[in-house]
Amino acid sequence: METLAADLRTMVRTPLEEAHVAAMRKVGSERTLKAGEVLHHAGDLVDEFCYLLAGEMEAVDPATGGRYGDGATLGPTQFAGDIAFLHGGAYSMALRAVQDTTLLCVERHTMLDLMSRIPEMSDIIISVFAARRRGQLEREASALTLIGAEVDRNIRRIAAFAGRNRIPVRSLTLDEAEAEAVAHACSIAPNAPAVIFGKGEVIADPTPRKIAARMGLDLSFEEDELHDVLIVGGGPAGVAAAVYAGSEGLKALVVEDLAIGGQAGTSSRIENYMGFPTGISGADLCWRGEVQAMKFGTRFAVPRRAAELQRKDDGTFHVTLDDGAETCARALVVATGVQYRKLPIERLEEFESAGIYYAATDVEARFCRNTEVVVIGGGNSAGQAAMFLSRTAKHVHVLVRGDSLAASMSRYLTDRLEAHPRITIHYRTQMTCCHGEAELDAITIRNTGDGQDWQIKTRAVFVMVGAAPNTEWLSGLVELNPQGFVKTGADVGQSSAYSTSCPGIYAVGDVRAGSVKRVASAVGEGSVVISRVWEYLNAD
Repeated sequence: METLAADLRTMVRTPLEEAHVAAMRKVGSERTLKAGEVLHHAGDLVDEFCYLLAGEMEAVDPATGGRYGDGATLGPTQFAGDIAFLHGGAYSMALRAVQDTTLLCVERHTMLDLMSRIPEMSDIIISVFAARRRGQLEREASALTLIGAEVDRNIRRIAAFAGRNRIPVRSLTLDEAEAEAVAHACSIAPNAPAVIFGKGEVIADPTPRKIAARMGLDLSFEEDELHDVLIVGGGPAGVAAAVYAGSEGLKALVVEDLAIGGQAGTSSRIENYMGFPTGISGADLCWRGEVQAMKFGTRFAVPRRAAELQRKDDGTFHVTLDDGAETCARALVVATGVQYRKLPIERLEEFESAGIYYAATDVEARFCRNTEVVVIGGGNSAGQAAMFLSRTAKHVHVLVRGDSLAASMSRYLTDRLEAHPRITIHYRTQMTCCHGEAELDAITIRNTGDGQDWQIKTRAVFVMVGAAPNTEWLSGLVELNPQGFVKTGADVGQSSAYSTSCPGIYAVGDVRAGSVKRVASAVGEGSVVISRVWEYLNAD
């Protein structure tokens, strides 16, 4: 299966050309470091691009303070940094001079402008940055350490947030000797859940928002900052719109309330998307798109949720976020998609992130290894989740309300589910009750055909049913259908299929009434809508 980037250990390294270095010399400056001197620390915001002219640098292991990894270092013709350079995020590891070293340093915004004008240089740099991020994720090498996700739902939410946003973390269980050593070094209680940055910074009352801020993801906005287009929602449609907006030179901002990838990001494997014959996860696909959009200058703010929308007298749109911050734009693309509906079952919310989940990724799979797992739903996402979880679960039960999957799931998936020895499909069934104290330990299931009830001992239920549109924040500015989806095109007297009833507001992807609920369709809509946005912005 395809992943988010090439493997740094096997990829053929392509050095920057002499012409690229000459271009950097015109806008940069040389800097010399003495042996042992640190270029930057973990947590520092990335504000420059550093190319090695002479000497040697090493990445510093956040846990030990020694050299990171298998002893590899950076030498002449190589460069420092990872993908956080594109959005001005934080360094995940320190970089230290092994010997006296000379660097060619270029201010970040100047370098991004240079990369936009020399695409061959940009391709080399971004390929290496992305491969480094993949390596960090696979080795769990990061300044961010999570302790006790297996017992604490708040730590589990942070792990899920980091995983879906491709933020490298080191995750330790409470019974590990390393966790005890970290707790001792940080002067915190042993055998207690914690989130630690670097070697000793304990993050109090940790939340995904705090982690995003520490990693430089949670952007702040100037009150008078005006974007050409604000894209609300970071699923496939929103990311595609971000790529095309940036490539057309529009000043664009994407606001996403949880993770880039949206609902598609919860899919462990997408096999019917053109160009990926061996499949790719939804999170990796959208992460690639995010990197592509950032290369063109589009910015992403995560996790930031749109709460209210206003249209001012001058025609601009003002969006108030959930923390009270405001941002504005001349045009708006609504790509907020849908979310799985919550079942009307007593105590369901009580067990969310403690046995009830709405995504099936590597993070969630860790908590249900060698146990009975239940997947509720009859769509492709539910089918892919069942196949993915069957790799590690003792058995997977798929609950389907109807008599068959023919109308809701691709045939290739249905065939695989039916043939898998550790997957059982229960038709005409539904969950009726949750059992447990702090954590889920069993559920009650009812067969709606004969009314029979029975229990399944399980620590993990994945709810993937229905689709509720995220449109409350639109504040009545656009027409919605009775189900809450945004009406567009002919339904509101517009010639464009993506135009809403309010000029300057467009809707794409699953949130749009009448859209085809497929990743490829969402990407196509997000790609096409920017041409309409461009026409609107230049109509005067």
